Amino acid sequence: MNTFIVPIDFSETSKNAARYAAHLSSEVHNANIILFNVFDTIEAGSDGTPLDSDNDARKTIMELALSSVQTELTGITNATISCVAEEGNNFVECLEGYVRRNSIQLVVMGITGATRLGQIFMGSNTLKVVKRRFAPVIIVPPDATFKAMKNIMFISDFKDIDRTIPIAPIKDLLYLFKADLHIVNVDDEHYVELTEEYKAEREKLHKMVKEFNPEYYFIRMYDFMDAINQFVMDKNIDMILTVPKNHSFLSNVFKTTHTSKLAYHSHVPIVAIHS
Repeated sequence: MNTFIVPIDFSETSKNAARYAAHLSSEVHNANIILFNVFDTIEAGSDGTPLDSDNDARKTIMELALSSVQTELTGITNATISCVAEEGNNFVECLEGYVRRNSIQLVVMGITGATRLGQIFMGSNTLKVVKRRFAPVIIVPPDATFKAMKNIMFISDFKDIDRTIPIAPIKDLLYLFKADLHIVNVDDEHYVELTEEYKAEREKLHKMVKEFNPEYYFIRMYDFMDAINQFVMDKNIDMILTVPKNHSFLSNVFKTTHTSKLAYHSHVPIVAIHS
């Protein structure tokens, strides 16, 4: 079974991510969606009395709230949809534990970045989940709407392909969506002819993904985001695939790099898969 987990905090951002996941699941065989909420633990009373009954009541309330989102999604997809509310004080750790225990294939999360404050508060958990590397994460921008998955853009720096490309989860994703694959590199040093180093790395990558008949693009441009945004428009890209790294243009895992700009400014979802 192909299982997507969607963290829900009942913001419009998270509900839009859930709607996106529902549309996506309609294109996937044998899909299952889990709506996941973590509610804070209430500490014991001032006299030390446990407040278990209050926590049980809050769990019931959260499950009812999740069920309302579930009801909305049933009009979008025929996938199985379930609801899970967990008590905890650390959302990321609770999510990671659940994903690992239940062999979840994909985490689908929203992100907002209309303001700097929105990036700090609404985006922080999404970026923390990406950094923890426990599952591929589909990041759904707030204004993203679902389109049939026809074109996937894979951004690569074409360096240390053998060591840095997590080919198994990438292939799983490509098999899941069966879209055309466009592999893109942006560098201000590209000229008419690729260097021998780039040619060698391209050959390594091609051996890994040749069954998907990829097309390759080496773009000479000084502004990374301008190049990516233009490519997205020109090729009608439906999803962007990245492999965040520690020492490249995708370094620092979504903090100050181009990938961070993608997460906050892209109009199409981004999948982060770690090596």
